[in-house]
Amino acid sequence: MAELKFEITEHIAVLSESSKGWNKELNLISWNGREPKYDIRDWSPNHEKMGKGVTLSNEELEKLKKALMD
Repeated sequence: MAELKFEITEHIAVLSESSKGWNKELNLISWNGREPKYDIRDWSPNHEKMGKGVTLSNEELEKLKKALMD
């Protein structure tokens, strides 16, 4: 399995915190050197481990915001 490289380019918000200290966060993340995308997932306190999440383009995020506001 290829190494997954990521860089959190902007920390936007902590959405929740688990009893084990992991945070569900909204961040802008560059995956494998690509253009940063919005990302929602669980992170360990030091950001060394991550849970499964969802990554959204700007267009997808705008559609999600619109859907939540309707």
